[in-house]
Amino acid sequence: MSAEILKPDADGLARAATLLGAGELVAFPTETVYGLGADARNDRAVARIFEAKGRPHFNPLIVHLADAAHAARYAVLDGAAERLAAAFWPGALTLVLPLRTDAGTDARLSPLVSAGLPTVALRVPDHPVAHGLLAAFGGPVAAPSANRSGSVSPTRAAHVLHGLGERIAAVVDGGACPVGVESTILGFDPAPVLLRPGGLPVEAIEECLGARLTVRKAGDAISAPGQLSSHYAPGAAVMLEAQTPPEGALWLGFGPGCDGAALNLSPAGDLVEAAANLFHALRDLDARAAPGQPIAVAPIPDHGLGRAINDRLRRAAAPRG
Repeated sequence: MSAEILKPDADGLARAATLLGAGELVAFPTETVYGLGADARNDRAVARIFEAKGRPHFNPLIVHLADAAHAARYAVLDGAAERLAAAFWPGALTLVLPLRTDAGTDARLSPLVSAGLPTVALRVPDHPVAHGLLAAFGGPVAAPSANRSGSVSPTRAAHVLHGLGERIAAVVDGGACPVGVESTILGFDPAPVLLRPGGLPVEAIEECLGARLTVRKAGDAISAPGQLSSHYAPGAAVMLEAQTPPEGALWLGFGPGCDGAALNLSPAGDLVEAAANLFHALRDLDARAAPGQPIAVAPIPDHGLGRAINDRLRRAAAPRG
């Protein structure tokens, strides 16, 4: 059965909340990408996320909340975590925090959400449709990106329907996601450590903290979403740092001087525009690619949102297991 397409109005959000309460999967837009939502307290519902996505069970999920006040019900926030939440929630920041050991039964999260770890990844999204759905539902929603695991993340409802249309109950169509790459993820060990670059630039976080972030090492154990080495990958092979179009490849440009590109993430060289277009462009070129034809990507500056773009591209280009 195909997924229902719901409008982002009061009736659509009420229907989506009812489906979540019944243990169904509902995709919805955030400012970063579309999330695949399930009641984070319902073990069976959360397990269905892994089933629908084909997602490895050792990869944790992000729990989305309607507001920052709810975070203290599920996790311990203090010091730097409190400061970051006050500065950047709602927004494209996920904090990996210690699970509360004294939480009551009304604040129980499925252990599948944290993949058995003593921490949980929390976020308060800054999108009116996401906020409306979370408020209507009245509880925590586990929501990784609404795509098959390892494939390109969805920034439009059509992307969700293409990949998961037969596997979920509904998608709330809220248009294109304005940021276009997933949230930045921080952990605490005990100082703040960057676990995944994303939609909130590292520079803004470091300015808030008044200190440089530690960066997770490539060989460290999985501790947060989005840390698999091959991830966000289209079907076609991806080549990086292509200054000019390689023979036989589809060239994805960035900035001026890419007249021969099949698509350009941002002709003006705007990293915000490039981030918003990234996954849509990869999907488009993947659909155009002939069998065996690779996608070659122009160099992207490695600062600001460019860090998140390059992180996704490196994972897309990683050897496939």
